[in-house]
Amino acid sequence: MTATTTASATLRDVSGLDSTPPRLSESVLVLIDYQNTYRSGVMALDGAEEAVAAGARLLARARELGTPVVHVVNDGGEGTPYDIRAEIGAISPEVAPAAGEAVVVKQVPNAFHGTELEQVLRGLGVVPEDGKDLVLAGFMTHMCVSFTAQGAFNLGYRPTVVAEASATRALPGPDGEVVPAAALHTAALTTVADLFGTVVPTVDALPA
Repeated sequence: MTATTTASATLRDVSGLDSTPPRLSESVLVLIDYQNTYRSGVMALDGAEEAVAAGARLLARARELGTPVVHVVNDGGEGTPYDIRAEIGAISPEVAPAAGEAVVVKQVPNAFHGTELEQVLRGLGVVPEDGKDLVLAGFMTHMCVSFTAQGAFNLGYRPTVVAEASATRALPGPDGEVVPAAALHTAALTTVADLFGTVVPTVDALPA
């Protein structure tokens, strides 16, 4: 099989969807699963520390601009690496919620499924009928970040993922070979950018 060296048009381009990065001040920031789960132990991610640092910069910038912030956490139950009642499942202190910032608890990768996320967004005056921009970042890129971007798109929101503020881990591929975390991260972001939303490489790439 001959490898293709020329990129195809994205589905966004074919569909006429705008991929211009949104203004952070005109969006809602949704931080996904920035839990201690992913910084050590069995679920430790490649690049987790750098992603948390970028997430902290993104959060600080959003707060300075008065951008609404919603935190999402995954609850896997007591005794699991996702136990939100324990230190392992807590939101990392660098990106911890401030007073008045909503926290949404989920149990599946799509943060909209079976949660109050859409209700919280509507309470902030953010309705998909207006095609409101959501800025997403967090863990893991190939799982909860990408599935939440897809969920947002399906509901009519315009999601944008911040690449440097997200991370994932190496996994076995279908052929038994290891898929490096960087490759999986890139593949997940490429999938998002093909249709579901916009991807920006850094926090600074988002206009104020």
